[in-house]
Amino acid sequence: MEIEQRQPVPAGSGPAEPVGPQSPEPSGPRRSPLTRRALIGAVAGCAVLGGLVVLLPSLGPDGAARPAPGPVARAVTAVGSGVPAALPDLEALIDDHEGHLRAHPRDDRSWAVLGVAYTERARRTAVAAYYPKAEKALRTSLRVRPKANAEALDGLAGLAAARRDFRAAKEWGEAAVKLAPRRWTTYPSLIDAYTGLGDYKATRRALDKLLGLRSGPAARAVASRVYQDRGWREDAAAAISDAAAGAATPSERAVFLQQAGDLAWERGDLQESLHYYRAAVNTDADEHGALAGQGRALAALGRTSEALRAYRAALAKRPAPRYALELGELYEKLGLGGAARAQYDLVRELVQRDAVAGVDDELVLGLFEADHGDPQAAVRTLRVEWRRHPGIAVADALGWALHRAGNNGEALKFAERTMDKEHGGEVRSALYVYHRGQIERELGRSGPARRHLAEALRINPNFSPLLASAAREALAALGEPPAEGLPDLSEESDGSEESGETGETERSGQSEEAVGSTGAAGSSSSPRPGSAGTAAPSAAPEPASAPAPRPSAAR
Repeated sequence: MEIEQRQPVPAGSGPAEPVGPQSPEPSGPRRSPLTRRALIGAVAGCAVLGGLVVLLPSLGPDGAARPAPGPVARAVTAVGSGVPAALPDLEALIDDHEGHLRAHPRDDRSWAVLGVAYTERARRTAVAAYYPKAEKALRTSLRVRPKANAEALDGLAGLAAARRDFRAAKEWGEAAVKLAPRRWTTYPSLIDAYTGLGDYKATRRALDKLLGLRSGPAARAVASRVYQDRGWREDAAAAISDAAAGAATPSERAVFLQQAGDLAWERGDLQESLHYYRAAVNTDADEHGALAGQGRALAALGRTSEALRAYRAALAKRPAPRYALELGELYEKLGLGGAARAQYDLVRELVQRDAVAGVDDELVLGLFEADHGDPQAAVRTLRVEWRRHPGIAVADALGWALHRAGNNGEALKFAERTMDKEHGGEVRSALYVYHRGQIERELGRSGPARRHLAEALRINPNFSPLLASAAREALAALGEPPAEGLPDLSEESDGSEESGETGETERSGQSEEAVGSTGAAGSSSSPRPGSAGTAAPSAAPEPASAPAPRPSAAR
C-alpha cells in the first residue's frame, strides 16, 4: 500500500488542505457506514499527526528544524523580562545593537534595549564606565520618541537605582508607571527607590502592585528582599527558594542562589550560606558576588587561605568597593597591616572611580572612614547622604560615624531609628544591633548595651571579622547584670532616680522587642505570606547537588 507523503502543519495555522483529488460530500443528511468509518479514521489520523507536530521541533520553511535562540535573542528576552542575562549574551546583544543603530539611528526601541543592556553589564561587572553609556542611550531613545516611551523611562529608573540615585529612580519610575501602569518591570526599581528613601509604606504598596501583576521568579526575588527588610526571615527564604526553583536560565538561577546565600549568612548559618554561594558559582561562573560571599563564609569558618583566594577572584572580576573593604578587614584580622592598607586605599580609589560615572558609594565610604579613616569626614559624608537618602542603612551608618567621632548622644537617635517600626526599622541585622549596643555602652547604659550586644551575636556570631570579636570583648567588660535584691520599703525615696532608670529600661525593652520581631506588620498594606493560617515554606531547603532554595547595604 502506498502511503501519501504530507507536510506537517504548524500549530494554529488551521486544517491542512487535502492532497490529491477530493471526493464530493454526500448531499443527503445521512452518511453511509463506510463514510462514517472513513471519517473516524481521518479524525484519529489527525490526532496522531497533531501529537507528532507537538513532539517534533519547530520546522522552518525548508522542513529543517529551526535553531535554538542565539545569544542576542536570549539576552533580549532576559532584558525585556527584567531578569539577569548571561554576560556573554549581554556582550553579544550590545555588539549587535551598536551595529544596528549605526545604520538605524532613529530606532528608539533599540536605543532603550541597548541602554538597559549597558546598565546590566555595569551592574554585573562593576565597570562603572557603562553607566554613562546607558544614560546616553536611554536619553537618545527619549529624544527620538519623547512621548509614550515607557521603555526608556523604565530603563532610566533602573539605571538610577543601580547608581543608588534613589530620588531620580523614584521620579523616572513613577513617570513610567503613570504611562504604563501594568508594565511590571518598573516596580522593582521603584521598590529599591522607596526603600532607599525610607518610604517603607510606599515600598509595600509597590510590592502589592508588583505581585498583582507578576508572580514569577523575578517578582518572588524582589518580594524576598522586602520580607527580609521587614524581619520576616522565613518568608524571605521561602520566596527566594521559589524564585530559584522557577528560574528559566542558569544566570537567573545563580543570582537567586546568591541571594539565598546572603539570607543564610545574615542569620548566621555559615555552612548553608557557603553551599548556596558555591552552587551559584557552579551554575554561572560569572556570578562574582557569590565569590565574595564564599570569601565571607570561608573566613568565618576559619579557612582563611580559601577565603583570601575567593575575595581576590571576586575583586579581579568585579572590582567593587565593598569587596575591597571586606578583604582589607580580613587582612587586618590576620595581622597583615600592609595588605590591609592596600585594600583600604583601593576602597577610596574605587569610590572615586564610581563617582565619575554617577554612582553613589558614599554609604560604603562613610563606614570605611568611620572604622579605618577619619570619623569626622565620615560624619560629613553621611550627613549629606542622609539628606539625600534617609533610609535605614544610612541611619545606621551615620549613627555609627557619630559614635566614632565622639557624639554619642546624637548617635543614639540614629541607632534607635534602625529599630523603629514606624520608620521601617524591622530588619534583623547583627551589624545594626551591635552599633546600637556599643553606643549605649559608651553612654553608660549597661543594661540595654548588654542586651543588644548579646542580640547581635545571637543573630550572627560571625557578622564581621573585626566587630564580632569586639562585641564579645565588650560583653565581657560589661560583666553579668547586678543581682536585684528585695525592695526595702522602710526607706522613703522620691523615686526620681528609679523612675528614670525604669523609663530607660522600658524604652530599651520596646526596642529589644522591635529587634526580635520577625513578623510584626506595622502600618502596611502587604499581608504577610502564610499569615492567614497557612504555614510558610521551610526557610532552609535540604542541601542537594542542585539546590533550589539579597547584601547588607554596606558590608
